[in-house]
Amino acid sequence: MSTETDETESDESGGHCSTPDSDGEVAEEIAIVSFERKLDTAREIKDGIGDEYDRVDVVEYHGDVFAEHWGEYDCFVGLMASGIAMRKTAPLLDDKWDDPAIVVVDEELTWAIPITGGHHGANQVAHDLSEMGAVPTMTTASEAAGEQGVESKAKALDAHVVNGDSTVATNLAVLNDELGPVTRLDGPRAVLVDDDVTVIERNGDDGVVLGTGTVSGVESERVLDAWDAALGDLGLGFEDVDFVATGTRKEGEEGIYEAAREADVGVVFFEKETLEGFEGPSPSRSKELIGWPGIAEASAIAGGREHELAREKERFEDAVTVAVGR
Repeated sequence: MSTETDETESDESGGHCSTPDSDGEVAEEIAIVSFERKLDTAREIKDGIGDEYDRVDVVEYHGDVFAEHWGEYDCFVGLMASGIAMRKTAPLLDDKWDDPAIVVVDEELTWAIPITGGHHGANQVAHDLSEMGAVPTMTTASEAAGEQGVESKAKALDAHVVNGDSTVATNLAVLNDELGPVTRLDGPRAVLVDDDVTVIERNGDDGVVLGTGTVSGVESERVLDAWDAALGDLGLGFEDVDFVATGTRKEGEEGIYEAAREADVGVVFFEKETLEGFEGPSPSRSKELIGWPGIAEASAIAGGREHELAREKERFEDAVTVAVGR
């Protein structure tokens, strides 16, 4: 048995997710398990996706390879038939929140199939494998229906699910189009929730919020250009964005959704009542015309951790208005 490890690998062993109490959406340490005759393909996969992860190792297959490395990696990529991976890992599975994710891929890189842990790293890895030509075959219910499950929402918002068991009920609500927008609560406060309420907590303290208003039917390219310009003035990029914020009256605006997917950020929709508590300093006619405060600034202020503006609103090409909150 041989193991090929990144030179930057730490001496510490033991797998981890970036947030221990999270839904495990982010896989950081991956083992590509391969038969000897397929090791060249395994190395190609490592070269193809390695920059996306903290650690990617190529591990040669033997009968107890999964048991030997169980708990050491967030995700196993099995370069093998799905039946082999299933039979060898089934006795090891214990808890969906703690078990590593498993993806199988064929030697021709035609298919990338998440077997377990779809919402806990497998879908993420399968998507990254699609950049090498593999078709990701997502079977988790929300993704199969073309919807964004709450675990995916958490990832897009740079956050994590605190109470993982709640996601069964809330993802069913996603499928039935009953979940509605994510609601933000500022602390300090105590919140009592039932088992069917998912609590999402931010991962870090940095990042800005892109408060956004648009004309109806706006093209995603215009939205992206406006965001890029607003961030550029602050010396920032999309990697510095926590999420995009707007009002619920913009739900269904495909240009915003498409731009957010391209920028790899999530979208939060605030109710009018919330935005009325965070009106911005710049004059706006929207309150007079439609009864809403200026959406761009109010959304940026409401979404920011400090409830302050880093950049007041600016209208781009008479189509997109952007403010930046912090």
